[in-house]
Amino acid sequence: MTEPSPILVLTTGGTIDKAYFDATSQYQISDTMISRLLEVARVTHPFTIEEVLRKDSLELDDADRADIAARVAASESDRIVITHGTDTMTVTAAALRGIADKTVVLVGALAPARFAESDAAFNLGMAFATAQVAPRGIYVAMNGSVFAEGTVVKKDGRFVRLAAD
Repeated sequence: MTEPSPILVLTTGGTIDKAYFDATSQYQISDTMISRLLEVARVTHPFTIEEVLRKDSLELDDADRADIAARVAASESDRIVITHGTDTMTVTAAALRGIADKTVVLVGALAPARFAESDAAFNLGMAFATAQVAPRGIYVAMNGSVFAEGTVVKKDGRFVRLAAD
């Protein structure tokens, strides 16, 4: 039996990795919670985690997206999960459009993973499963759904399928 190839998890920041700092009375991106979430979920599928950025997605620019795309394209892994802030997740997904030989799933959370009532663990689990079974392409896994790149928009605090023309 062949050992499954590891999933590469690239972290970029976003709400999923935010923490509340009383001293500043605001949320800031902190150390990633992804390894802890996968540990608590008792994930046995091999994975590696690499930090790319620690930014709110509203702070990402074209150079950041080019860096993310370059990391994905250069990776030996053909199954990749990218943690990302939700505000510009679909913009980054579009920037990855030209990468055809990999399954890439972008995922985030609407509440920090450190919160008891966060959607982070569920969304990450969906992304991790999607990365294992979906055909090559770029996907967004949020709100209990998986969307192909270009078919989703964030509207009123949730991700919904774009209406057909």
